[in-house]
Amino acid sequence: MSAKIYRPAKTAMQSGKAKTHIWLLEFDQAAPRKIEPIMGYTGSADTRQQLKLTFETLEQAEAYATRNGIEYRVILPKEANRQVVSYTDNFRFNRIQPWTH
Repeated sequence: MSAKIYRPAKTAMQSGKAKTHIWLLEFDQAAPRKIEPIMGYTGSADTRQQLKLTFETLEQAEAYATRNGIEYRVILPKEANRQVVSYTDNFRFNRIQPWTH
């Protein structure tokens, strides 16, 4: 049984950073998925794959994994490089690209 510990990125539908400060522990797929012959649904016998455990810190998530004997890997978040741009820069007289309509 293995798992990954990561901090989720913000979704494209939000401008804030809600729910990006928590750490998640997700189990990897242990059993292959199969297509059920009657309805054609995709199913799996692995119920741990549906779990997402949340932790406030990375240390808490690692402690939980080691305490329960779970092999884990940590995926560190990449911080976004925010570039501060002013709206008035679009109308500068010395801008590189000429102003066109």
